Amino acid sequence: MEKHLVKYSKFLSLVLRHAPEEIGIELDTQGWTDVKILLQKCKAKGISMSHADLLQVVEENPKKRFAFSDDGTKIRANQGHSIQVELGYAPTTPPDILYHGTATIHVANIYQQGLIKGKRHHVHLSADIETAQKVGQRHGKLHLFSLKAKEMHEAGFVFYESENGVWLTDNVPPEWLLSVA
Repeated sequence: MEKHLVKYSKFLSLVLRHAPEEIGIELDTQGWTDVKILLQKCKAKGISMSHADLLQVVEENPKKRFAFSDDGTKIRANQGHSIQVELGYAPTTPPDILYHGTATIHVANIYQQGLIKGKRHHVHLSADIETAQKVGQRHGKLHLFSLKAKEMHEAGFVFYESENGVWLTDNVPPEWLLSVA
């Protein structure tokens, strides 16, 4: 993705996931905001993102962080919010195994507390090792966990799959975690 598009993507992550007040937009209960208003507010804040740029960010974002409404008039982040939104994802049965990548400095704490959502709405999990590795490497030396997601689901844990394939759950207690060699 081109440098200016990466900048726009990071800014969109901020205003669509954490701080819409940064530019004076409002998100509805499901996290949607009007595309025209978003672009106007960005421009007023000194961020000259065109509609074509926005389309390109949504289409080319490797993590598919954003989505347009069916009619293309609204946009939202697919997950990762620290503000209250209801994304409307239906509970679903996960694959047998899911993965979580993190930095080694967090491993001891994770083995004590499990995976917790912190300020986000959910713990984020990956269906494949490669994605979990990419996520975990962003934060330092990689440590990879696997969890028996289907067994957790059968034990009563609720899982959701976001539009971009990220698996979400409220928490993963330590007894469900295994280190991946």
